[in-house]
Amino acid sequence: MSSNLIRQVRVVLESPSSSLADLLTLTDDFVLECSSSPESELLVFQLEEQLHQAHDDLVDHSSLHHTQVFLAVLSHLRPILPSVSVISYWFDLVLRPALREPKLPVPAVNHAKELVVSALRKDDDRYADKVAEFRRRLLDLYILDAFNEGSGDDVLEWAALDALQRDQKSRWKSNLEDILLKSGQERPAEFMSEINTHFATPSSRLQLLILLNLHTSVTSFQSSANVLATHPLMSSLLHSLLLDNSSTLCIIGLSILVKLLPILAVEACEDLKSILPRLLSILARILCWRERPPPTSPQSPEEGLPAIEQELDDTGPTISVRSDFSWQVLEQSFNTASSTPSPRQYYTLLYYLFPCNVLKFLRSPVLYLTSNNVESPYTVDWEAALDQQKIRSKSETLLRSHVCHPLIIWRDAGEEIERRDFWVDYDVGRIASESMMLDIRNTALGLRERLEAQGATINRRPSPAPSISDDGGKTPMRAMGLSAGETHISLEDMIATSVALKSNLNVEIEPPVSQWPESLFSSSGGSPTLVHPTLPAQPARDLVGDNIPAHIAQAISGLQREVLLLRNELNFELWLSRENVKHVGRLYKDRILSRDAEVERQGLYNKLRNYRSQVAALEAELRTHKASASSTKERYADWNTELQKKLQDFRDQKKSWINEAAALRTADKEAKALFEAQGTLLADATKKVFELETQKKESQHKIDRLHDYERQLEQHLKVQRLWDADFAKFSRRGEEMELIKSKYRQMEIRLESYEKSQAELDENARVYRRQIQALEARLLQEKRRADTPSRRPEEIAAFVAEKKALLDAKQQLADDNANLREEIEDMSAMVELLKAQVSGRKGLVADPRASPLLYA
Repeated sequence: MSSNLIRQVRVVLESPSSSLADLLTLTDDFVLECSSSPESELLVFQLEEQLHQAHDDLVDHSSLHHTQVFLAVLSHLRPILPSVSVISYWFDLVLRPALREPKLPVPAVNHAKELVVSALRKDDDRYADKVAEFRRRLLDLYILDAFNEGSGDDVLEWAALDALQRDQKSRWKSNLEDILLKSGQERPAEFMSEINTHFATPSSRLQLLILLNLHTSVTSFQSSANVLATHPLMSSLLHSLLLDNSSTLCIIGLSILVKLLPILAVEACEDLKSILPRLLSILARILCWRERPPPTSPQSPEEGLPAIEQELDDTGPTISVRSDFSWQVLEQSFNTASSTPSPRQYYTLLYYLFPCNVLKFLRSPVLYLTSNNVESPYTVDWEAALDQQKIRSKSETLLRSHVCHPLIIWRDAGEEIERRDFWVDYDVGRIASESMMLDIRNTALGLRERLEAQGATINRRPSPAPSISDDGGKTPMRAMGLSAGETHISLEDMIATSVALKSNLNVEIEPPVSQWPESLFSSSGGSPTLVHPTLPAQPARDLVGDNIPAHIAQAISGLQREVLLLRNELNFELWLSRENVKHVGRLYKDRILSRDAEVERQGLYNKLRNYRSQVAALEAELRTHKASASSTKERYADWNTELQKKLQDFRDQKKSWINEAAALRTADKEAKALFEAQGTLLADATKKVFELETQKKESQHKIDRLHDYERQLEQHLKVQRLWDADFAKFSRRGEEMELIKSKYRQMEIRLESYEKSQAELDENARVYRRQIQALEARLLQEKRRADTPSRRPEEIAAFVAEKKALLDAKQQLADDNANLREEIEDMSAMVELLKAQVSGRKGLVADPRASPLLYA
C-alpha cells in the first residue's frame, strides 16, 4: 500500500495536471490500514523514509504546487503521524517555509498550522520533552524572529524591505500568532508556563503582553480563566504592573487586567478575592505614576540623545526594587514622551466588584496594604513608596466621576469579602456593561437616551472644543478644522464636552500640544495637529545603521508607541463591544420573556373562567360515563382475552415462517458458496494448464543448450578436483576433529545419564503424586470422621505432620526436577553448538574464516 502511495506522490509532483484527489484517497486508505494494523509504527516509519526520499529527489522549494501536495498529504496523514516526526523533520523542511510564503493558498496554510498544532496536542510520554521544547521554540521564534512592533531595529529593518519580504514577515507573524493562540486554547497551562518563563526577560515583556492580550480576547478563554488565576503568570503580570516603568507596557497590562476582572469574577471568584490587595496596590502605583516630560527639539542629531537623557534624569528620584525579589525592571519601551496610564476603566471595574474595599483602600492605602500582609517589593516600605497626597488628589477625580454604589450602604469591607457576592449569577457581559454604567459619563448618556425614548426634549447648546482633564492627565481634544466661513467640530468631542460640563467637574481648557519635535515637521503655521510630517528625502535603506538622526529615531519611537496603544485600545473596544452585545441580547430576551409572560397570564385567566364552567358540565357527564364504562369494561375483558389467543396463534405462525426463511437463506448461502468454490477451482485449473504449457515452451531452448551445460560441467569437475587437492591440506586438523568427536561422545554419554536420571525422577514424581492423591483421599475421609466427637487430637496432629512432610518432599522433588531440566537445556545447547562446529568443517564449502590457511 505504501509503495502505491509513494508512486502516486511522485506522479503528482512530476505532473501538475495529475489528480490530487486520487492521491488523497490513497492517503486516507493508508491511514485506515495503519489504524487497524498491529505494525502501524513500522508502516508509518517506512512511509516517512520514502516520503523523505521523494522530497529530496523531486521537490522544488520555489514551487507552490509541490508545497501544496506535501502539505495535503501530511495533513491527511496527521492521525497516524507521530509528533516527533513533525517536530524534528517536517517543520523545518516543509511547514516553516510554508508558513512564511504569502502566495500560498489559505487551505494549504491551514494544513500547515493544523499539523503544528496537532504535534503540540498529542499526548505521548515518549516525546513529552520534545513537545515541550518545540512549544518553547515556537515562542522563541515569535519573540526573536517575527516582526516586533516595539523594537526600533525591527521597524528600521522593515522600512528597508521590499513588498514581498514585508508580506513574508507579516504572514510569518500572523501564522505564529494563530498557532500559539490555538495551542494556548487547547493547552492553557503549558502555554502560560512558557510565557511566564520568557517573561523574566525585560525586552520580551511588551511583545508577550501583546500576545497575552490577544489570548484573553478570544471567546474560548473564559473556560481556561481559572487556570490563569492560580498560575505563576498572574503573579508575573502583577509584578510587571507594579514594578516596570514603561508606560506602554503598563497601558497594555491594564487592558488585560480590565478584561480579566469580570472573567475571574465569574470563573474564579475566590482567587480574585485573594489577589485583591495586590490589585489595589497596582491602582495606587498608577495614581502615583511619574510622568516623563516630552523631549525638547534637538538642534542637531549629536545633541538630541543627551538632551533626552538629561530630561529623563530630571523626573525625580526612582524607587529601587529589593535585591531578594529577583525582578529585572523594564525602564523604557520607547525613546519618546509618554502619557500617564489612565486608571479610569481599571478603577471602574474594581469599584463595581469591591466598592467597600476600594473606598477603604483609598481612605488609607498604607494601612490597608499592611493589614492585608502585602509586603513592599521596594527597598522602602509602603509609606515611603506611595505618595498618599497624590493618591488622594487623583482618586478624588475618580470618585467624583462615578455614581454611588448601592452596596456601600449595606456592607462594609469585611462583609464584602466574606458574604455571598452579588454578581454570582451574572455573566461576563453583564458585569462589563453594568460596571461601565457607574461612570458618570456613561450614566449621563444612558439617562439622555432614556429621556429621548420617553419623548423628552434635550436642549443642546453649542460649546467650544475644550480639553477635558481625565483622571488627572491632560488629554487634548481634537482641534477644530477652521476655514473661510466654515467650522468642523467632531460630534464625539461635543458630546464628551457637554457631559463633562453638565457633570460639574473641574474642566481645564488648554490648547493642544504636539508631542513631536518641530524639526520633524514642515514649518507651515497653524495648529500642530494640522501640519503634515515630512521625513528626510533619504532612502529607507540608508536609515538602517548606527548613525540614525535623533529626530528620526524619536519620531519612529513615538509612532511605534501610538500604533501599539491604538491596537491595544481597538482590541479592548472590540472585546467590550462583544460583551455589551451579549448583555444587550440577554436584556432583550428578558424583556421579550416578561412581555410574553404578561400576555400569557391574561390569557390563562380568561381560560380559567371558561374551564370552571366546563368542569361542572364535565363532572355531570363523567358520572354518566362511569356507569357505561363499567359495562364496557367487562365486554372489553372478554374481547381482550380473545385477542390474546389470536395474537399467540399469529406469533407461533410467524415464528415457524421465520425459522423456515432462515433455513432457506442458509441453504441459499451454502449453494452460492459451493458455486463460488467450484468457479475458483476451475479458474485455478485453467491457470495451471496455461502455466504448464508456458513452462514447456520456455524449457525448449534450455534443452537445446544442454550440451553447453555438459561442457561447463566438465570444467566444474576439473575445478572440483583442484578443490579436493586443496582440501587435503586440511587433514592436519584430523587430530583436532577426533578430539572434538571424543568430547562430543562424552557429552552424549553424559546427556544419556541425565536423561535416565530425569526418567527416574519423573517415575518417582508419579509415585509421589499417587501417594499424594491417596493421602488426600485419606485426608478427606479423616475430615469426615473429624466431624464426630470420637476423633482424638493425637491422631489429627500425627496426620497433619505426615501431610506436611509429604508436601515438603513434593516441593523438594519439584525443585530438583526444575534444576535437572535447566541442566538438560544447557547440555542440549552445548551439543547443538558442537554439532554446528563439527558440521561447519565438513563438505566442499566452508566458512572462509575457518580456513586453516588464513590462520596458519
